[in-house]
Amino acid sequence: MWLNPDEVLLKNVLKLWVTERSNDFFLLQRRRGHGEMATGGVTGLLVGALDNVLDSTARVTPFRILLQVPGSQVSWIIASGAAIEEVNKHWDWLVHNLLHSLSVFENKEDVASFVKGKVKGLIAEEVQGRQAAQEDDPGKFREALLKFEVHFGLPSSEKLVTYYSCCCWKGRVPRQGFLYLSINHMAFYSFLLGKEVKFVIPWAEVTRLERVSTALMPEAIRVTTRQRQREFSMFLNLDEAFGVIGQLADIALRRLLDSKGLELDRVLQQPARITKRILEEQAIREYVLALFRLPRSENLHEVASCSVWTPHARCHTAGTLYTTDSYLCFSSREEGNLVLLIPLSEVLSIEKADSTSALPNPVIVSIRTKKAFQLIELNDRDELVENMNSRLRALQWKRSMFRSRKEGKRSVVSGMFNWVGPLERNNIHQLNVVSQNQDQEICVCLCQSTDQVKERLWEDHFSEFGRGVHMFRTEKIQKLVAMGIPESLRGELWMIFSDASSDLGSHEGYYASLVQKSMGHNNLATEEIERDLHRSLPDHPAFQNPTGIAALRRVLTAYAHRNPKIGYCQSMNILASVLLLYAKEEDAFWLLVAVCERMLPDYFNRRVIGAQVDQSVFEELIRERLPELAEQIPDLSTLSSVSLSWFLTLFLSVLPFHSAVCVVDCFFFHGIKAIFQLGLAVLEANAAELSSSTDDGQALMILTGFLDQVGNEECPGFPSSSPAAEETSCSVAKGHTNITDLINDAYIVRDIEQLRCRHRIRVLQAHEDTTKENALRLVSPDVSIPPEKLADIYDLFKVIFLPSWHYCDSNRSFIERQYRLDRPQFKSLYGLLVPWPDVSNQHTDTLANRTFTLLDQDCDNLVTFRDFASWLDTLYFGELNEKIRLLYCLHIPPGYSLCEYNDVLLSSTLMLSEFIQFCKTLYSMFHGDPEENELFQAIATVTSLVLQIGEVGHRGKIAGSEANSQEGSTAAGGVDARKGSRSSATADNEWTVSYAQILASLLTEQALVNFFEKPLDLSAKITQAKESQYQQRAGLLTLQRASS
Repeated sequence: MWLNPDEVLLKNVLKLWVTERSNDFFLLQRRRGHGEMATGGVTGLLVGALDNVLDSTARVTPFRILLQVPGSQVSWIIASGAAIEEVNKHWDWLVHNLLHSLSVFENKEDVASFVKGKVKGLIAEEVQGRQAAQEDDPGKFREALLKFEVHFGLPSSEKLVTYYSCCCWKGRVPRQGFLYLSINHMAFYSFLLGKEVKFVIPWAEVTRLERVSTALMPEAIRVTTRQRQREFSMFLNLDEAFGVIGQLADIALRRLLDSKGLELDRVLQQPARITKRILEEQAIREYVLALFRLPRSENLHEVASCSVWTPHARCHTAGTLYTTDSYLCFSSREEGNLVLLIPLSEVLSIEKADSTSALPNPVIVSIRTKKAFQLIELNDRDELVENMNSRLRALQWKRSMFRSRKEGKRSVVSGMFNWVGPLERNNIHQLNVVSQNQDQEICVCLCQSTDQVKERLWEDHFSEFGRGVHMFRTEKIQKLVAMGIPESLRGELWMIFSDASSDLGSHEGYYASLVQKSMGHNNLATEEIERDLHRSLPDHPAFQNPTGIAALRRVLTAYAHRNPKIGYCQSMNILASVLLLYAKEEDAFWLLVAVCERMLPDYFNRRVIGAQVDQSVFEELIRERLPELAEQIPDLSTLSSVSLSWFLTLFLSVLPFHSAVCVVDCFFFHGIKAIFQLGLAVLEANAAELSSSTDDGQALMILTGFLDQVGNEECPGFPSSSPAAEETSCSVAKGHTNITDLINDAYIVRDIEQLRCRHRIRVLQAHEDTTKENALRLVSPDVSIPPEKLADIYDLFKVIFLPSWHYCDSNRSFIERQYRLDRPQFKSLYGLLVPWPDVSNQHTDTLANRTFTLLDQDCDNLVTFRDFASWLDTLYFGELNEKIRLLYCLHIPPGYSLCEYNDVLLSSTLMLSEFIQFCKTLYSMFHGDPEENELFQAIATVTSLVLQIGEVGHRGKIAGSEANSQEGSTAAGGVDARKGSRSSATADNEWTVSYAQILASLLTEQALVNFFEKPLDLSAKITQAKESQYQQRAGLLTLQRASS
């Protein structure tokens, strides 16, 4: 295969390669030891043995082709292969297509550049060919790829993902064409009746995606940016197109705008690998991870239709089998009727059985609890079973290696468990103190009897449907969960439903080691944890003693040590407290891991992106499911702000304790859908009162009063942190609502992941708007640029930055680089916004480089928006002396920051060559000005005057004593080492001039004074820059004015 040319300094220093074919420019070599075992001697045997012993990922291919330049010791490897036939094909291509052309080059370095360019072109063609081969119709995709490149002229690294035939609407006029979706842009092209329409929308500018329906467009996709809206319709498959558009916009925004705050899957972190097929697989994977609440690290391998034997129904249930790295998952065709989750860690064997007409292609999965599951009607059974067994063997080998290492450290681990053990092996809820109040004692007894009834129901369910992670999960278990899980089984079932039990089993001793490592560490997370420890269920007796507080501290600190990206966030303490009440300490830790990293992704970080996304989703669900309420309250932000705590604490902070725990039961079984469904039920129950509320405070009181009265008929008087709930007696109060009824009456919510994908775009763009507002607020007081113009400059600054982030391979994170320009980016924006004419010559480029060095105050080769705005403010709104001072500073040799220049400006001088450059800069500024002739005459007069002043100063310096010259040099040298070296050089030169002398000379010419004092039109320059920048970035023209 062709390789990106890589330098080889010494072609064969260790005699490890044998040259098979050669000419003036190329060598075909074979690795010694390959193909010569009988006659290769000791060297060949050693080399061959070495290559065979090495891991396959590090093994050297036996054949390679080198590019060599006559007379040079440097060569480049350009191709390699495992078989001689493959490499011979590449050799023949080089000989027939390149060899004769190379002889015409006089400069041998040009030979290397030419060949390397050709090889890179071949690699690019192969990549495009492989991408096209993955599509359903490779020929059509190649044709579309060529049109995409020709029409839009985007960089070659801009990868086309897919394309669709559709119409783009402008008013009532549809334009039939093609919509091209790439990794960073969506682009539309149409050419009808001699009119060409084409435009590009970067994903980073998309603020909203919607499906709309009007009289003209029954089904359409609306894409909203900050500038305008565009509608696309007449797709052959609108659902597919809408899904792909949403995925690409979501990926781009997560990668660009919040790469640090959000977790992005590894395959999506490499844009060059994204294809339509990968997006489809990713959508299925997201669905599977959400449905079965699997770890984010799980990869989806196979999806197969099959049927599973269900003993409770005495029949086979049809559905879909999903296999991942560590799980076998089954879901019935009707979602929710039957769900089965089998961790591979519980599997003993996966075997094929004899096929019959009644049982076609059966597979038996045996697990450790002496149970077996039968799957039938599996297509490609042999390959599927082989793949599953391969993963099973790999997992079993890892577990055996883990056990052997643990046995070697048994003494250390056992010591750790003795330290953590007492709290682990005893449920904290045993610490509860029964109230002395007789009424509450009777209530507790009622709760205990009710729990006994529930326990019998659950035991009956276990005997029929199984117990453990691999139980059959049917509609019956949903009803049991809605009734509330008995306290004796709550911890076990939470571990099962969240699959935290698998994490616990595969990480023996992990929690104990985390606790030990985190002890004694003080940081921001531990300080926040200490502050919130006594605020976690403060009225519950379990946390009124040192034992419960210590357990809570260990769980929270261990998690902060495990996941420093999250660390600790408020509301985690409330959640961990409830988990500790019903689960052992180590179990509570793994439940917290499951909630924070799987069930509530992106919730617990500094920006709570996940919670804000779900609030946006909740608003859409309100409009969809409760349209009358949404019509009465157009601004739903009030309701979403009230409901934020519902999502962050799973209703634990707003419901009476016993009712809130029932919500947590539903959450562990249903996932986040339970919170959405219960939130909609609460709003529906209070819709009339909310519609008549006059302000936000009244709406908050309505919802708070209602939630305080939500109880459980078996035990309504259970102690709660809510004061209103504490005042209620065991008798059912007026207006009391049963939590079980509220849960059962809730709306069924589906497709949460698709909704999250769309609404994440809005939330990230809202954060981007906040970032912009903060940046403008910080910069505005220091500049005279009007706020609206400063906002436009910020947008120009941002757009210059984003394309480089699309295509660069920088090791800096986006947060580190956020809206800071490197030298090429700065020079591009510099050319767009400088007030004088853009003269493309070497002097202009030199001046741009000097300006960048001056503004790079941190010496990190990046210019911030604040520094850029300050520089632009001086050019357009500064006083005459400020502008001259800036120009003067630009012509002092680089090496100082702007603040250093201000400190030494009065003592700095320009030498003759630097003053000449200063004059050239002034000439370039005057070019094209209406008063150009007068300005040229004025600067000629000033130049003559300054030269005379410099000459007089030079003569006076010669007349001075050597001692005085030495003293002056020493005084100037103390400021800085670089400054001292320049002062010494100045003393030896014949001519210098100071800033004050230049300024005074310029003030003698009124034409120059008028030029520097006249107002400049920043608005017109910004308008031109936007148009020019758009064309540069996308290589496009906007919609032709003739077609508007």
